[in-house]
Formats: sequence, C-alpha cells, structure tokens
Amino acid sequence: MPNIARVLIDGAASDLQFDYAVPDDWAGRVFPGCRVRIPLRNRPATGTVMAVLEEPDAGATWLAKLKPLQSLIDEEPVLTPPLFALADWIADYYLTPREAVLRSMIPQAARSGEGTEKTRKLVTLLSEPDAEALAALRKRSKRQAELVDHLAAQTGRHAFLTELTGKDLGFSRQVITALEKAGLVSVADGAVARDPFASETYLASGPLELNAEQRTALDAVIQAIESPDDAGRKPILLHGVTGSGKTEVYLQAIQHVIDRGQGAIVLVPEISLTPQTADRFKQRFAAIQREVAVLHSHLSSGERHDEWRKVLRREARIVIGARSAIFAPIRDLGLIVVDEEHENSYKQETQPRYHGRDLAVVRAHLEKCAVLLGSATPSLESWRNVQSGKYRLTELRGRIDDRTLPLIRVIDMRLETRKQGGGLAILSSKLREAIDARLAESEQIILFLNRRGFARSLQCPECGHVAECPHCSLALTYHKEDDRLICHLCGYARVAPQRCPECSSRGITLAGYGTEKVESVLRQVFDKARIARVDTDTMRKKNQLSDTLKAFKARKIDILVGTQMIAKGLHFPNVTLVGVLNADIGLHVPDFRASERTFQLLTQVAGRAGRGDVAGEVIVQTFTPHAPSIQFARHHDYEGFAAQELILRDQFQFPPALHLAVVTVRSVHKERAEFSLQTLHRRLKRHLPPGIELTEPLPSPLVRSHDQWRFQVTMKSPSARRLARHLRETLAGLTFPEDVLVTIDMDAYSLS
Repeated sequence: MPNIARVLIDGAASDLQFDYAVPDDWAGRVFPGCRVRIPLRNRPATGTVMAVLEEPDAGATWLAKLKPLQSLIDEEPVLTPPLFALADWIADYYLTPREAVLRSMIPQAARSGEGTEKTRKLVTLLSEPDAEALAALRKRSKRQAELVDHLAAQTGRHAFLTELTGKDLGFSRQVITALEKAGLVSVADGAVARDPFASETYLASGPLELNAEQRTALDAVIQAIESPDDAGRKPILLHGVTGSGKTEVYLQAIQHVIDRGQGAIVLVPEISLTPQTADRFKQRFAAIQREVAVLHSHLSSGERHDEWRKVLRREARIVIGARSAIFAPIRDLGLIVVDEEHENSYKQETQPRYHGRDLAVVRAHLEKCAVLLGSATPSLESWRNVQSGKYRLTELRGRIDDRTLPLIRVIDMRLETRKQGGGLAILSSKLREAIDARLAESEQIILFLNRRGFARSLQCPECGHVAECPHCSLALTYHKEDDRLICHLCGYARVAPQRCPECSSRGITLAGYGTEKVESVLRQVFDKARIARVDTDTMRKKNQLSDTLKAFKARKIDILVGTQMIAKGLHFPNVTLVGVLNADIGLHVPDFRASERTFQLLTQVAGRAGRGDVAGEVIVQTFTPHAPSIQFARHHDYEGFAAQELILRDQFQFPPALHLAVVTVRSVHKERAEFSLQTLHRRLKRHLPPGIELTEPLPSPLVRSHDQWRFQVTMKSPSARRLARHLRETLAGLTFPEDVLVTIDMDAYSLS
C-alpha cells in the first residue's frame, strides 16, 4: 500500500511540499485532495495532500525519518481529480502559486476544520421497546411513552432538544433524562445545517412553453450534454436580447442534466443577481429544493461552509453563485451555465487573477461536460471565438410573447444644461415628464447612475484645490448622509471642511453628483412617490438587497434609483421607464474596453424596461450623444457595434486580437517601485522572444493606491503560453526588496 503523503503546506510564501509518513492504520483512507494536520518545525500546521506515493528505494530507513501525519481534517478528498487538474492549469496560465489557487478553491471555514459546524443538542432513540415494554412504560409514564413514539416516527429517529422542550411539544427535561438513564435515548451534540433560505417558502413552478428560438437553443445544449466526444461538446454562446427567455433555456437544460443523474453549476456575475436567480431555481426545483446550493460572499462564513459541505456530501446537485462557485466540488458534472458571460466581475482582481468564464470553459473540458455562455451583449472575446469556430452560436433575436424592445431616446445634456441656465442638470425635462406620466399610470421606474455618493468631489473655485485621499490618487467623494468625504478605493473618510484647506476661502463647492444626490432631488420633485436607493451605501445589512428587490417587485416602491447593482439580470414586469442619468461615466477613461463596457451597460440597463405587457421606454442622458457605443445601444445593434469595435481592436492590437499581460510593481516607496520596474523591464527586454511586444515602464493610470506607488509595463502576444513562459523564466532569476510587490495580470481586464 502507498505509505507516503506529499503535502502542500498552507500559507507558505512559495509552493512548499513535504513528505509525511501515513500511519499503518490509515491504509486506504488518505488520497490526493484530503486535508490533513501535520507537524512543521515543531508546530502544528495544515495542508493538502497532493499525492500518495509508494515507499522509495531507500525503504524503511527513509520512511523512519519521516514525521507521520497527525490527523485527517476530512475523511474524504475535498478536491476532485478534475479540480486538481484545473488548479494546475490556473497556476500555470496565471503564474500563481498552487497554494494560492487551492486557497481560493476551498472556503476558509473548511480549510481548518475547526469550529466550522454549528451544533445543537440532539435526542436520539437508541432502541425502541417491544410491545410489552412499551405498554409498561405507558402505565408508568405516559409522557415518556409519547416521546418514544414521537422519536420513532422521525426520520433518523432523532429530534433537537429545543424542539422537544418547546411550547409546541412541551416535553420536560425530566422526561428526557429519565429515558436517557433507562438507556432508551441519548443526548449529544448534533450538527445543524445553516440554510440561508430556511425562512423562505417556494411554490413549485413548472417549465414554460418554449418558442421556436428557445427550442432550437435548448436542443443545441442537450446535444452537447449528450455528446460522447469533445467536438460535440463545443462551448455554446447563447446570444439573446434582453427579455428573450434565456433563463428558461438554462432551467430546462439543467432539468435534463438532473434527469440524467448529473449536476450543474450556474454562475451569475453580481451578488445582486443571486436573490432573484436563486428564487427562480428554488421554485423550479422545489421538489428537490435541498439539492440547490447557493455560494457567494454575502453569506456568513458558517452558511457558506454548510452550503459547500452540502455539495461535497453530494446532497446538492445544483450550485448557483458568483465566480468562485466554479470551484464547487460537484461530481459527475453535466452542465456549466455562465449567465451574463460578458461581465467584468467574473475577473478576479486578487491572486489568483482568473476569469470565471474562462475557467468554466476549461473545467467543462476537464469534466467532459457541456458549457453554456449567455448574454445579450457577449464579450468580444467570445464573439471572436464564435467567428473562429471555437464556439457554437445560438440566438434568441426576439423577446418572449413577441414583446417589443424598449424605445431608446438619447438626450443631449449640453442643450439641456443651457436650457436650465448653465447649472447642474440632473433630470432633463423629457425625463421629468416621462416619470410623471408613468407614475400617473401606476407604473414603475428605474433610474441608473453608476456613481454613488452625493457629490463627485469637493473643489475650491478660488485656488482650484480638490480634496484628495492622502493614501490614493483619487478625489474624495462627498456623502451627505454621513457628512463625510470618503475614498471609494481605500475607505478613508474625514469630515468635509467648511473652508478651503489651501486658501481658506468659504467658496468651496460640491462638483458632480451621485445616487445620494439623485435620491434627494427625486424626493423634492416627486414628493408623493415611494423611492428607494440601491447601492453599497444603503445595502449594508444582510438580506437588505433581497428585501428591497422583493418590495419593488410587489409594487411597494415606485422609483428605484441605483448603481449597476440594478442594471442587469433583474426581471420586473411593471417597469416601463428606465432613465440613464449620465451615460458618459466610464466612456472617457484611458482603457481600451471603455466603449465596450459603456455599450454593454446601456444595453443591459435598457433591458429592464418593457418586460411586461406595457411597452417600455428608455431615456439616456449624455454629453456625447454621437459616441458609437451610445448610438449602437440606441438601436439595439450588437452585431454592428461588435464589427466596428473588432476592427479597432485588430488595428491597435488589443484583445481579443492578442493576449495582454500587465506587470505591476508596487511599493510604499515611490523610488523603489520605479527602480524595481526598470530593472525588471531591462531583464524582460534582454531576451525578448519574437512575437512578444513590450511597452516602456510607466506609472499606472492610478499611480497611488492604499499608500502604495504603482508602476507598470504591458506585454502583448498571440500566445498566452509564450507570454507566461517568458515572464516565469525572467522572474525566476530576480529578487526584489521586501517592500516591493510584483503582480502579473494575465488577460487583464483593467489597465489601472
């Protein structure tokens, strides 16, 4: 039997792996993927078993030198073989230590194995008395006999102590103690599953009738699910306009997978989408509700641990969650769905810097299962993969029930500002009139602005001073409710000054506006309307977002104003008007994806209108009405936008024409960061392979963040593998000062 375990140590700066002896009585219990406790330099540590090996040639002498494993954290592997293979792929492609990859795959609460389970006193029936003994018990104590009958009728023959002694059942503690002394029951700690949806009631809903386009799409997915070869399981891009019924295709495809005895993963990009998505899945699969697990960061660590354990124990076959749900340990996976596959939030901004959509495609290949990518505005990477034949395309060009796409009007705010006397124009006259008309018809309105706070910045018109964060190269945003200037990057906050800190002028003014200001204006203009704001400032409490969205769906709110938390994926049939208050945010930034992001966001937020029986209307306020992204969005023309944007990307050699890697050097000392990057740049340039383009070292667009100065170079190549290999070989021979941090972002989604 193999008797040596190679263990990857938790928390190591590099991928430290040590061999440990497997105790003889553990034979057949230790496998790759098991979590173990180990001795390390005379202190306890934890790690993951990477391999189980045979005794080497040195034999017993070598084995005697090895320290033994101390204990198993889990009795079975927490990582499946395909997840192990995926971890290797991530480490290689994204230049990330394997320990960091495994750390992201296993929830923190499950890594230590300590204090992870919630327990309550459990009363278990050990042996049921025969008829004669039970009759005698009834004569002696009627309540004891009733308790025995109650436990015998329960699944597992047990119940929690608090339930038995509660007001509904009313068994006294003395009754339970008497049975315990008689050896009929035991009282011990029992694990309690923390279900984040335990208080919810879900009414079962059956499948809806599909139209011709939906049926064609579903048939394509089923064909991929049932295909025996890789060619038949080619990733499918479902391009469907907003409101075209993509979710119903997901649901019926997953039902097909469940009927085959397999499992499914559904990725959603935003935490805000999870409540509605989870509700739809819980309703559709109400008969097997326990088999639907939800994984995202807004759950408590205990809830997340229990949901993950549910998947590990194979009690859940459907997993819904944000990008990290791609690591759910589902066995016999049949389908992975990536909803809104274009979303930037699928890109992890900390190590490992993976993209959830790309990992879904890789994991589907490793698991030999189907993968379905859905979006009304597919990423240009996915669209290019369709054009090259790597992906299969299926389309939903019309809304369900032949509902029309909303009419989009573009308002030139340059004219509106002049009309209003040159002041700060938040609501155009057209938008105010449209809101009045919709409120009069008892219809609902969504107003979108992708900037929170009351004012964008605090400026002095006398000397030009702008209040900036002392830790970041960013202007502080004014929040009126807290009366604070707050940095939206690092969280620094201070009281807003009454005078200019530079020239002592009292003329210091607020510039720009955010959602808090919009809410204030709305309450003044539409004083009888019921208004709610959704952004990270207001949605701080647990379940607050879910409760707000439910209230809006129940028509208890007339106007919902918010950031991109309400821009996509949500379905409210009574919303007939959507207003985009400043479509230029994000358009004029130094990022090659700015136009694509603006087009996607406008199309997605516009799609919230007209999803019911009444036609929808969208009013877009902008200072650049002729920008291509705005005009293409106005006409719901994704293919036209993609064709033009891809020509520009090819011309200027940006993704998806090439792979892009951003190398950033950070330090609290500006000179050290700059010098270190220059040294690294010289090494990268010295042996630069053909086919790789390297830029000159420059300050990052955001040159200072969290007290760290940031400098960067970018690298481009048709081959991501070639890029990774050159970076790996160059960095292997370099050392940097302790306070200098070098990060590599492969397939970067942001240059800042």
